[in-house]
Amino acid sequence: MNGNDRAITGIASLAHAAVHTYEMTVPLFVVVWLVEFETIPLGVASVDVTTATVGVVVTLGYGLFGLGALPGGVLVDRIGSRRLISVCLLGMGLSYVLLGLAPNMLVVAAALVLWGIAASVYHPAGLSLISKGVEERGTGLAYHGIAGNLGIGLGPLAATVMLLFVEWRTVALVLGAPAVLAAVYAARADFDETAAVNDSAAADGGSKASSGVDDLGEFLTESRRLLAGGFALVFVVVMCSGLYYRGVLTFLPELLRGLPGFEPIPADALLPESVRSTLGVESGAGRRIEPQRYFYSGLLLVGVLGQYAGGKLTDRIPVEYGLAGSFGALAVLAVLFVPVSEAGFVPLMALGAVLGAFLFVVQPMYQATVAEYTPSGTRGLSYGFTYLGVFGVGALGGTIAGGILAVADATALFLTLAGIAAVGSITGLVLARRAD
Repeated sequence: MNGNDRAITGIASLAHAAVHTYEMTVPLFVVVWLVEFETIPLGVASVDVTTATVGVVVTLGYGLFGLGALPGGVLVDRIGSRRLISVCLLGMGLSYVLLGLAPNMLVVAAALVLWGIAASVYHPAGLSLISKGVEERGTGLAYHGIAGNLGIGLGPLAATVMLLFVEWRTVALVLGAPAVLAAVYAARADFDETAAVNDSAAADGGSKASSGVDDLGEFLTESRRLLAGGFALVFVVVMCSGLYYRGVLTFLPELLRGLPGFEPIPADALLPESVRSTLGVESGAGRRIEPQRYFYSGLLLVGVLGQYAGGKLTDRIPVEYGLAGSFGALAVLAVLFVPVSEAGFVPLMALGAVLGAFLFVVQPMYQATVAEYTPSGTRGLSYGFTYLGVFGVGALGGTIAGGILAVADATALFLTLAGIAAVGSITGLVLARRAD
């Protein structure tokens, strides 16, 4: 890679890791918010803090994360990727600073809304920057994907470790600062964001993807054409993926908190008695280790391997059958989750590892499916709709999960998630039949 390639890949990878670090740290905070806050002040009235209301608050941020991807893609073609990535990083950093200063759940909601709006423009901006500015595009995309996966896995792990020593507000403030600094760097970095545009334009034959959507009428025309074909079924698949993903992860740390084997452990209990005596530490007086946080972080780290496996499988089997099989596995895992969790800590660890892998196996598969079921001239618009489905519609998974847990139990939640995965599996089979 040349210097321009490295500069672009570095900035895009940094921003990608930050987006997913912030995204996946929120469920760790949910556990704290349910305990710390009692009501959400709404001026003349207030509502109780429950899994249902917190689910709605989280959905506000996650929903905007997805809904903004479509207009974000249009903006990229108008003002360029550099500005949007800088604004994205600055907005995310400031949102976490606001989160760290939040006195109540209303300000928490405002911070998550700001994060969702800022983060929503990243994927169209980052992917567009790499596709137009990096000569060794495949290598750039590979590093970009690795950075995102590291953010998904290591970001929450870092937050978990910090929560062992400081309050959640301090963690939010610490996480927010690097993004603000990265925004300044991205705005001032020296690179050509269109260095590879001639090659891509030639390969694309001057399609609409190289010039963007010019007006509302053209946007509506291209969207209707896109959704009239096989992409409509692909859109169902990506919605199922998003709903399942958010439905499982949003309240997972909270669900694990009450299970056998996940009881809080006093941090000083890990020190030998002689060391505690020397330091003058009273047994059980310090902070507690929350095992469910480490389980959650570990599940996401396993997802890095799942993402890699999914990419390899995409090159070896028809993606339609891969989607059908992967969603089928997710349905089975959802049905088994509660019975296995009652069987003990070790069986649940094994199931969690498999679940973490399959949550991410489907991602490269549906990304490849989008490419196969859309024309190159509307590929950018296609991925805009894809992220709208995954992150926008998928954000409702948090609301669904919170609502079910407020009126029923974990069994009802996971059976609902199994049904969503079954729809994804059946849709994959329908796509396979069409392809055959």
